[in-house]
Amino acid sequence: MKDDGLSLSLDSLSLSRHEDPHQLLLEEEEEEEIEDVCVCPVSELKPVVRQDLSTEQLYLQACKLVRVIPVRFFLRNLGCVTINLNHHGLGPLGGKALAIALVTDMHTTTLELADNFLQAEGARYLMEMLRANFTIQNLNLSDNHLQAAGAQCVAKMLLENISIKSLKLAGNKFTEDDGKWFAEAFSSNYRVKELDLSHNQFSGRGGEHLGQMIANNDGLEVLDLSWNHLRMKGAVAFCAGLKVNTTLKHLNLSWNGFGNEGALALGEALKFNNTLVHLDLNNNRITDEGASLLCKGLEANDTLRVLQLAYNSLTVEGALTLVNVVKNTPKTAIEEINICNVLVNENFVQLLELICQEHPSLEVQYGGVGGFIAKKPRKRIDPMKVIQDYLDQRKLRLWDFFRNIDKDGTMRVPVVDFRKAVQQSSIPLERFQIEELIQRLDRDRTGIVDYRGLADTRKQMMRDHRRQLRKVESRQKKEKQKSDRILKTFESAVEAVTPRSSMIISPGAAKEDSSGPQHFSATPLSSWHHIIMSNSSRYSVNNMNSEHVHLPLIGNPSGSPDMRSYSQPNLFASIPKPSSRKPTSAQGLHSTSNPSVASSKLSPTANLTRSRPALNTEPSGKAKGKGKKKKTKKRKDEMAK
Repeated sequence: MKDDGLSLSLDSLSLSRHEDPHQLLLEEEEEEEIEDVCVCPVSELKPVVRQDLSTEQLYLQACKLVRVIPVRFFLRNLGCVTINLNHHGLGPLGGKALAIALVTDMHTTTLELADNFLQAEGARYLMEMLRANFTIQNLNLSDNHLQAAGAQCVAKMLLENISIKSLKLAGNKFTEDDGKWFAEAFSSNYRVKELDLSHNQFSGRGGEHLGQMIANNDGLEVLDLSWNHLRMKGAVAFCAGLKVNTTLKHLNLSWNGFGNEGALALGEALKFNNTLVHLDLNNNRITDEGASLLCKGLEANDTLRVLQLAYNSLTVEGALTLVNVVKNTPKTAIEEINICNVLVNENFVQLLELICQEHPSLEVQYGGVGGFIAKKPRKRIDPMKVIQDYLDQRKLRLWDFFRNIDKDGTMRVPVVDFRKAVQQSSIPLERFQIEELIQRLDRDRTGIVDYRGLADTRKQMMRDHRRQLRKVESRQKKEKQKSDRILKTFESAVEAVTPRSSMIISPGAAKEDSSGPQHFSATPLSSWHHIIMSNSSRYSVNNMNSEHVHLPLIGNPSGSPDMRSYSQPNLFASIPKPSSRKPTSAQGLHSTSNPSVASSKLSPTANLTRSRPALNTEPSGKAKGKGKKKKTKKRKDEMAK
């Protein structure tokens, strides 16, 4: 169609009425056929569409019947490899007309449909088209309000389509429960290499589903999950899937609020992941503590090259921690660190120059020089605690200290004498600390310090000190419990997302003893019956008629020197043979009424005779000896009488 025809209205695009009735009849039949095309499912259009109908004509007629305005840009770019229809306001019906036209298209490989308000209905038409079209490889459906129904349609398409390699679904209001559709679809789809799910609403359960998705998928290489709500449990569950993933190379987790908890789980995942190359953690509420937890994983990782940590709550301390990892890890592959909002100091710059001499490819982006390490406020030391420590080191009592000052023994000394005595002693107290102690001992401003007030001040100091120690221990215990809880949740999530078929036994695991009992193989019972019957045929009646029966010893190969031959007469020579010879079975035995005879015939060693000494000689000798003893006993009795 020419360019001047594109400016015509929808009525002018329809078939013009001619005066020829035959032509009119043909046009009516063509319209009815197009109506049938628009009514039938999109995925079944290939056998329905007429071969002489071009893609342009099919699109125009579809637009006419669904009552939408054709897109001039689409008509102009028919046959191109890339068709960009972003921000054209197609709507669901416009997506249907487009899907009808693209069913038989063999040229377009990239289709851009972002921000067209397609909704779930329009997505359903396009997904039906993709079940028949295997040419499109890159599809962009961002910002189309697909929501849960659209996610389900996309997931069903991914189970059947074999051509899509890049899929962008950003900004479609997917919630955390919609992640299960993607987890199910990508567990069997290994052709999609790039997936964009940014600007959605995945959070706790969404993180679990997405972790399951990357754990069971062996195809994704680029994943964008920026601008979601992955934090706390969702972040930990996702990192569990990252631990066992083996294909992901580029991961964008910016603007998710991972926090230090997510940084801890991510560090654990990086200890085992050996494929990730690019990691974006911009704006994730990670502090210097979280950076140190993340660096524990970087110490064991040798594949990550780019790490972005811009717009986090990092200071010079966090920046120093990051570059020290590169310095102290010889096998590290990090080439770029982005902390562009962090102001560093001169020590950082000097350390970075030293590291770049060993790692010339390292590039660190920082905000500039002018930062400083925040000095923690000096801890206030109780002057009474200093005096007590001084006395403990010298094994002195508080009474001994006060008695040296109290020359009169009244248990009360003037403030001037107390100040002078403390200053002249070797107690490490500054002037302001001495004045603070005097104010506590002489609250009423009487100018006198008594021993009871000094002892009470020491007791209060000891109570405060124990209380402070309990606070520190409680805080450390809570932090440890929190870390242990996160790690336990992480390990549980790893077990949940790891397929049982991929469980790896550690090299140190105990191996099964080869000398132990072996498991029976899953051989059918009929096969076992055949094997047993074939083995038992060697001990049949016909084989036992021979003069020599060879009994191999168990464990020795046939023909070995250990093979013994026993001579035996024909035991069955006297048994009358049947007149009519019939083929014997595998056992070679006739039924008999005496089971003992039958068992004796079956046993290969039942009737074997060996040349052994007579076993009844010894018992007969013993009997004769007993008779002689009886005769001698009778003779003794007679002589005694």
